[in-house]
Amino acid sequence: MKQEKNMFIAKFLPIKIFSFCMVVMLCCCTFFKAQKKQYFLIDTETKVKKKVKDSLSAAKFLDSLAQSNYFFTELKDVKLKGDSTLIYYDKGKNFNESYVSLSDSIVHQLKLEKEFFTKNLDSVKQNISKKYINDGFAFSRIKSKFKGQKKGYPVVELEINKNNKRTIDGFVVKGYTKVPKRFIKNLDKDFKGKTYDEKNLIAINKNFLSHPFISLERQPQTLFTKDSTQIYLFMEKKKTNSFDGVIGFGNDKKDKFTLNGTLNVNFKNMFNGFETLNLYWQRNPDKGQTFDLQSDIPYLFSSNVGLNMKVNIFRQDSTFANVKALPAFYYHINNRQRIGFRGTFESSTIIDSLYTQGKDYNKKGIGIFFDMTEPSDIDLFLYKSKLNVGYDFLSTKYTLENIDSKQNQFYFFGEYNYNIKGNHFLNIKGEGAMMDSKIDFSANELYRFGGWNSLRGFNENSLAADFFYYAGLEYRYLIGNQAFFDVFGQYGQLNNKSLNVKPKLYSVGLGFNFFIPIGLMSFQLSNGNEFGNPFKFNDIKIHWGILSRF
Repeated sequence: MKQEKNMFIAKFLPIKIFSFCMVVMLCCCTFFKAQKKQYFLIDTETKVKKKVKDSLSAAKFLDSLAQSNYFFTELKDVKLKGDSTLIYYDKGKNFNESYVSLSDSIVHQLKLEKEFFTKNLDSVKQNISKKYINDGFAFSRIKSKFKGQKKGYPVVELEINKNNKRTIDGFVVKGYTKVPKRFIKNLDKDFKGKTYDEKNLIAINKNFLSHPFISLERQPQTLFTKDSTQIYLFMEKKKTNSFDGVIGFGNDKKDKFTLNGTLNVNFKNMFNGFETLNLYWQRNPDKGQTFDLQSDIPYLFSSNVGLNMKVNIFRQDSTFANVKALPAFYYHINNRQRIGFRGTFESSTIIDSLYTQGKDYNKKGIGIFFDMTEPSDIDLFLYKSKLNVGYDFLSTKYTLENIDSKQNQFYFFGEYNYNIKGNHFLNIKGEGAMMDSKIDFSANELYRFGGWNSLRGFNENSLAADFFYYAGLEYRYLIGNQAFFDVFGQYGQLNNKSLNVKPKLYSVGLGFNFFIPIGLMSFQLSNGNEFGNPFKFNDIKIHWGILSRF
């Protein structure tokens, strides 16, 4: 019986004892053959030959096999051949199926059973290691110890070497460093002191994927020192300035073929403060013209409070002119969302004395708003989703009649690009607004909509209402990342109390958008009409536009 036990030990001696013997043997070989500089490990089963730099490296390699479930690795032979030392070993069976015994610290930390059987020891070790890493122990290491056999399977004890828990201690900016100080402070506020784990690293990276002004040249890198964990951000400035021009062809109210257009120029982050200056001009076929000037400063005095100033001028040929100023302050919830309040100061003057539907008036009031924009990772789309809602309470004075009126105004806009599958997308878009008052509105204070960016198939700003809404679906098929076709349909309704009309409207059309060297070019055919009216081909609107970033 004693002889059989000795034979079993000789055959299945654990790896660490063999490693010790091997080191002794190799040291002897090195002592007597000092000139032997090359060491080779040869697997007797697979014949795979592995070169190592010295005997210590060979010992470490054989020790590591135990951590890979080769608990019965045997040293078969050591041969000297010229200036090489050949070490022959047999890994034996990989015992991935085994009985597991967890250390008390693992049981207490992860609330697992003390002992159990598994068919996949590697998976158990990976799961335990992942949980410790997600708790901030970035350098944790699972140790395996062979404790004997049970029912033909090895019994393996797992222990954890956690090292120190890691938290995010700060950010180091490289590359484009001229970013607002408040932006870095917000990063520190959101992430400093949090556990260094995969979830927070993904959140940091996502923070830049959705940013309108900056991006990362590469994934965030980490510098570990004994006492700190620093995240390195290699930032670059995006090309955010843009020129958006649209030329439209259509018929005016007299069915006369006319040319109209839109110019929209955005200067963004030119002074490295994430600021924006926007210039907008539009001319519609009915000789109406719109001019907007808007500026936005997001971080006033290095705070999360921003300032937005907008001036809007609308002139309808020689009939009337409206001037509106909208100063606003807002608070950054994050890079994509903001909430704020605004003032409204508006004045309208009737130029043509024969225009009896309009009235001179002055408006002032205050309102609240919420904006959300999620950028798209597809360059062909302006954004993945956009939401804008607002409410204004206004006091209106009709100067000639000397009448005061209180008004409520509501506004909503939403758009979302949904990926159906692969290159197939569905653009969902809706907009609506309502003004409410105890007295009738004059024609020159109504909402004006219709055209390229709203209810397509109608002339720009040709529809006037005190209440309107429309919704549309647009199917888009992407051709690589350079172009897409689209087919769309829209439905809407407006209410004009002064004219006592509530028409139901529709528009249909198709388009093609593609990149050229100077930007994104768009071509679109559309036709809009009221339900019940006959379809007219000469009412088809043609729009050609280009969006260029610089």
